[in-house]
Amino acid sequence: MGMLALKRLMSKQQRQRQHRRHKVQGRNKSITSRSKATKDGRRPRDPLPNLPEEIWYHIHSLMPMEDSARTACVSRTFLRSWRHHPYLILSNRTLGLKQNASGKGDVWAFTTKIDQILKNHSGAGVKTLELDVVECRDLNACYLSDWLQIAITPKIESLTLELPSKYEEEYNFPCSLLFAGNGNLIRHLHLTYCAFRPKVGIGCLRSLTKLHLSHVRISGEELVCLLSNSLALVQLELNYCSEIICLEIPCVQQLSCLTVSRCSMLQMIDSKAPNLSTFNFTGDNLVQFSLESLQVKNLDMACLEEINFLNYSITKLPYMVPNLETLTLSSYNEMVNTPTVAARFRHLNYLEIYLDAGLFPEYDFLSLGSFLGASPVLETFILRRDPVLEDFGDASNMRQLPKHKYESLKDVMIYGFCSAKSMVELTCHILENAISLESITLDTVNDWEDEEDVGRCSVTPARKSGECCYLEADMILEANKGLMAIQKYIAAKVPSTVQLDVRGPCSRCHSLEPTSSVSKRRVF
Repeated sequence: MGMLALKRLMSKQQRQRQHRRHKVQGRNKSITSRSKATKDGRRPRDPLPNLPEEIWYHIHSLMPMEDSARTACVSRTFLRSWRHHPYLILSNRTLGLKQNASGKGDVWAFTTKIDQILKNHSGAGVKTLELDVVECRDLNACYLSDWLQIAITPKIESLTLELPSKYEEEYNFPCSLLFAGNGNLIRHLHLTYCAFRPKVGIGCLRSLTKLHLSHVRISGEELVCLLSNSLALVQLELNYCSEIICLEIPCVQQLSCLTVSRCSMLQMIDSKAPNLSTFNFTGDNLVQFSLESLQVKNLDMACLEEINFLNYSITKLPYMVPNLETLTLSSYNEMVNTPTVAARFRHLNYLEIYLDAGLFPEYDFLSLGSFLGASPVLETFILRRDPVLEDFGDASNMRQLPKHKYESLKDVMIYGFCSAKSMVELTCHILENAISLESITLDTVNDWEDEEDVGRCSVTPARKSGECCYLEADMILEANKGLMAIQKYIAAKVPSTVQLDVRGPCSRCHSLEPTSSVSKRRVF
């Protein structure tokens, strides 16, 4: 029986081999017949329609880069168009790589994949290159230069290079690649953590409209050289560019938006740009400004260490930028109250003020009424305040400013409303004098996580549970005191034509006890 079973097994295996052999032969015949049919012109070799390559290139370029790479693996047509793909966005995420336990990327896998992509790419078709190597901290800089050499061609329109922080001292961006005729079409240039050293006679970036430099070593003189050859520039953003002492902006006619943030050595900004309409500034202290100010309509300023910045703003800005329409001010160290002034923001319709929690304890919020009085056409007023522990004081001695009708004021929002007496007085003053007021929001939590201003996660499905900002126990108590102050001193003074939106701590995220149930949002 054993021998008989062995013969049966061998016979079965022989039949299976013959079956596989016939199947392969049949497949080969089918392939041969398809090949012949193709030579006769009756049937295309690729299952995709027989369209001009330019059309396939365009179709392929509309796909996300990850999908484009996948389709190149299953179609010869898309493989050819992948080598001309105009948008290359290369990072650990788009390449499907993960960080290791130390938070670093796999440098070998990263460099190998990018090498394969760029060296197999024709190079001629790249319009956008975004290269994010932040997580590959040990990447050899020579790879960067090789990759940029391949990708930066006369057709490049947008270049973003994000490097690890150590490269700020180690890597010099090869300016010659951009200024040797390859930068004629570039519209967007974004560089981080490197040195950028344009020289006199470098050539013109005639199409550049947006320049963003962050943690870049470039001197004021080098930047002037660059800007003088970028006459189409519309937006300029400089963050943490520590070598700039004097920022001189030549007469760039198209420049409309200037952002300068935390350039530690900066002492002066001198702009000759005649159409600058938006200026954003963040620094430790004020610097000297010289602007073609008549066109400036939007101003956002934050001075982290400047004392009495609001005092400076209300006394100087009406003369420096007389045509402002929107103004955002952030102050971190107010030691005196905001004064009443004769100057006017005659065109200001939007005002937002942020006051840090380190504010002088005796600061009088009612004095902010000076800004309202100085803005005759103001429509929107927003006050943001990090809540602190306050005592309301004696309600019988509530003060009142002289009557001043705010005829245009329609919307008021106070985030971080507290029970301080002067805060209640300011709110009552607005309610009594804003004759066109339509809505007022009083939020006892200044929730910076709520970027869309939808409210706490416990009262709206538009926000995921647990996304509200963190509050310590004493801040939750103060927020609840603010709710009581609103109900006791303010709610009854709200006209019936005005919508009052009162917000408090989140019952999910800001509960002092697991079982507590405090009303967090009320509309009176």
